[in-house]
Amino acid sequence: DIGDIVRGKDLYLGNPQEKEQREKLENKLKEVFGKIHSGLTDSGAKERYKDDAKKNFYQLREDWWTANRATIWEAMTCEANGTYFRPTCSMNGSGAQANNKCRCENKTGASGNVSIVPTYIDYVPQYLR
Repeated sequence: DIGDIVRGKDLYLGNPQEKEQREKLENKLKEVFGKIHSGLTDSGAKERYKDDAKKNFYQLREDWWTANRATIWEAMTCEANGTYFRPTCSMNGSGAQANNKCRCENKTGASGNVSIVPTYIDYVPQYLR
């Protein structure tokens, strides 16, 4: 899923012919987060996101995803108009389609408004999703 890819934790190895594309994507992500890292001005942020030997910027990527995942989900679904193809939330007590631009009703969950964006399962290990 996109969160795993952004955070550098995607376990899907898939088709060997796609290996080159995955490497290309990972290199582009390293480049993008490298630019973000070089633009940091706060010394505390620079320390938190200090370089690692391979310039992966995993902590920066993790924090960026946490801060932006709701916006990414909204952007991905803004024109979906209820066409999401699998049940994502319980409406009226039964499994149902998320008909409001692929979003569940605005109900507060245990950790905030987790029912709005299905990406709240990001931290469940990928092989269990």
